[in-house]
Amino acid sequence: IEPHLLPITGEKFKYKTANTDDQARLDVSARGVWVDMDKTFLDIKVFNSRADSNIKKSLTSALASHENEKKRVYNARVLEVEKASFTPIVFSTTGTMGREAERFYRRLAVILSGKTKQSIPDAIRYIRQRLS
Repeated sequence: IEPHLLPITGEKFKYKTANTDDQARLDVSARGVWVDMDKTFLDIKVFNSRADSNIKKSLTSALASHENEKKRVYNARVLEVEKASFTPIVFSTTGTMGREAERFYRRLAVILSGKTKQSIPDAIRYIRQRLS
């Protein structure tokens, strides 16, 4: 189930594109991703790098553009209202991950390797196989 965000109670955000809808949702929430017991919200986007809107951009800049778009929409609300962190998880349809997604996968691998005593590369491989 996609977690609902808390309603806005008069907060003003920097970007006009910020989502202020009372029924706003993000794709996933989890605790302990970046800091023990702190809540993190994730929003996942897969985009076609060959679409007209992306074709003139390098893959790296298209990934960054989509990450920044997600941050403009959700980051301030999650930080200020939810008192949590926000991580956009962006992939191209060819499977390339954005910088934030790579950071998230690496962090999951570190957590998993600490619990299972496997190496970080093995944990990354396991996560990619399970989440693909």
